[in-house]
Amino acid sequence: MSDTSSEPVNTSYAKAPTLAVTAGGVTFAYRELGPRGGVPVVFFVHLAATLDNWDPRIVDPIARERHVIAFDNRGVGASTGEVPDTVEAMAADAVTFVRALGFREIDVFSFSLGGMVAQVLAREYPELVRRLVLTGTGPEGGEGIDRVARTTYYDMARAALTRSDPKEYLFFNRDTTGRSAGRAFVERLGERTTDRDRPISVRALRTQLKAIKRWGRSEPTDLSEITQPTLIANGDNDRMVPSVLSEDLHRRIPGSELVVYPDSGHGGIFQYHREFAPVAVEFLTR
Repeated sequence: MSDTSSEPVNTSYAKAPTLAVTAGGVTFAYRELGPRGGVPVVFFVHLAATLDNWDPRIVDPIARERHVIAFDNRGVGASTGEVPDTVEAMAADAVTFVRALGFREIDVFSFSLGGMVAQVLAREYPELVRRLVLTGTGPEGGEGIDRVARTTYYDMARAALTRSDPKEYLFFNRDTTGRSAGRAFVERLGERTTDRDRPISVRALRTQLKAIKRWGRSEPTDLSEITQPTLIANGDNDRMVPSVLSEDLHRRIPGSELVVYPDSGHGGIFQYHREFAPVAVEFLTR
């Protein structure tokens, strides 16, 4: 696949300009990079995250091969509107965004809350999703998901006491390796120095947590309805969305592939970005 324009192809997420498209009464902020043409890979971000929270060591390798799009859902970051209080409504907004850009088919790369949205998308809009990457996430009705808010507030308080980024606690083990990986991850998120996104509001965070709690307390859905090729990945010690739920997804989604990284937590794919990025690229370029 190649870009047909004469302009050089940008494959650096830190340098991708922030764009906007308006649809359904919402102006969605997004960034895109990589070679244009074909089916794009759309990134679905995690709880409390904005465009600035994607690890460039994951995005950039994929963008060297594929057209990549990351976006802020309704009410998040620079996107307008109010955050929905259900995962299903978030998925409907994502469909609105994708269709506003003129795409009829996408590949999905998702993390955490984004993976919950992606599951709804794959089941309810199967014609839209071609391939699916689910990382650090779990199924509807998954045991322990309704406790995400408790874990989030606890780790936010711990991070405040040490003047650290909460993601260092939420995403990584608190051993020597995990602490080092967490600091490196946060440093990478700071590589973009201009045109940064607007932080998520406290109200938006609370609404997202409400949606996650509802997702965790809902009745399990039939994941055999997800027939798209699916790659699942996590660390083996995920405190936010228990790692056993990644195994549950793998058992219930036909033909899915599972990668679990040792001695790592919710952010296992970021701690092991050197190992995971090539796996994701291979899966998305088959």
